[in-house]
Amino acid sequence: MSQRVVIIGAGLGGLSAAIHLCTMGYDVEVYEQNPLVGGRANRIETNGFRFDTGPSLINYPWVFEQLFAVTGACMDDYVELLPLDPSVTFFWRNGNQLQLSSDFQYLAEQLSQFDDAAHAKLSAFLSANQERFRFLFDYLVLSNAETIGKWIAPVPKQGLMRLGMFRSLDRELARFFRSESVRAALGSYAMYLGGSPYKLPGTFSILPFGELYYGLWYPRGGIYALVEAIRRRAVEIGVRIFCNSPVRAIRIESNRARSVELEDGTIVAADAVVSNVDVPTTQTMIVGAVPHRQQWTMTPGVITFYWGVRRNIDTAHHHCIFLPSDPRTAYAQLRRRLPDDLPFYICVPSRSDPSVAPAGCSTVFVLVPAPTLSAAGPAFDWDAAIERSRQEVLQRLDMHGIAISPQDIVVEHVWAPHEWRQRFGLYDGSAFGLAHNLWNIGPFRPSNRDRRVARLYYAGASTTPGTGLPMVVLSGAMVAQRIVSDEHSRVR
Repeated sequence: MSQRVVIIGAGLGGLSAAIHLCTMGYDVEVYEQNPLVGGRANRIETNGFRFDTGPSLINYPWVFEQLFAVTGACMDDYVELLPLDPSVTFFWRNGNQLQLSSDFQYLAEQLSQFDDAAHAKLSAFLSANQERFRFLFDYLVLSNAETIGKWIAPVPKQGLMRLGMFRSLDRELARFFRSESVRAALGSYAMYLGGSPYKLPGTFSILPFGELYYGLWYPRGGIYALVEAIRRRAVEIGVRIFCNSPVRAIRIESNRARSVELEDGTIVAADAVVSNVDVPTTQTMIVGAVPHRQQWTMTPGVITFYWGVRRNIDTAHHHCIFLPSDPRTAYAQLRRRLPDDLPFYICVPSRSDPSVAPAGCSTVFVLVPAPTLSAAGPAFDWDAAIERSRQEVLQRLDMHGIAISPQDIVVEHVWAPHEWRQRFGLYDGSAFGLAHNLWNIGPFRPSNRDRRVARLYYAGASTTPGTGLPMVVLSGAMVAQRIVSDEHSRVR
């Protein structure tokens, strides 16, 4: 009789774990509290407008191709990925713009607006980070090691010295680019990792490299088209998914996960439990073990707007990022409140895919970084923060010739950190899971195997390898390998 694994949460980490475990012969059931699978990568549909709620782009497409391949299927038979190039446009208040692209010549010309000898500097940056990217994925990113010794034991030590772990991301970028604007653009990815480019390790220069070298992609029909394709394939191979089925508790007996209790009181027995919910949130669900008390360093929260606009917006690119004039100050202020000079991101997927909006209309997604709920404090006025964000975003867009009149917005949904927490169990309203500072990566990050409770495991953004759609899909593969390894150890 096959072992039964119960997975809590049908985000992409949970779906990936389910697929891998099912192909390994396990009996897999997934319980999801929401009507739709996907977790953060969900969907809102209103009056012909379709909004992806969270992630808005795809990178490292081979990760998703491998997920389908492990089931014997071809991803192209389920969903079509469209390349986006140029990929992202950055805007500054002084009118400067920078477009990123996987076309070396075009990108070098863009960078030459800000930095002399841009061709040579870009070539050096790409070369150094290509080596770093391969080294990390070959030796560290996909490791299930739980101690620093085991993590680095198989690693060529000369390569470790070139990872930039002990200098900041900004200092790492400064090795190649003198321009503070270029460094601010390429370092802006630090926000999603829970820090600033002035504090996060320089190792994360692989993030802008990855998007430049491997490109950005958009699934036809939206990010949720990819989510739905993965759900469909999971069901085809035998995974059982139960939506509208929130899990209230994980029941522990003799220091081992034995079952989960649904909100309606149903008890579902399990040989192993995998939680795709944030690790800190999962800890609050454990019944029968001493609560784990730890300080968790989380990524920021977000205020997200979903606008259905009754005209074509043809002056904005698919992905746009609006940077503050003083990023150091903005990052520092974000720890406790909205920055004075508000950075934000917008996505206009209807530019690339008219099917996500009614004819002649546009679908617009706006993401404004915000503090977590605890960092903002109980007295923080979220309604005022939402209204201020809406007004400042519209004013800044107008400044750059992307005018959206409030009267043109015929559909609006707004989610602040407390909505994100309620809908998806995001701890402290953090949008991207646990932060990625130096002491929260690799074996320092919460393991995908609970260190105290046997047969309780984790997948998703708050365990290894980290946040982002490709990483959480990889986390599903890693936790499946962990479960198999643990079972073999028990048999021996």
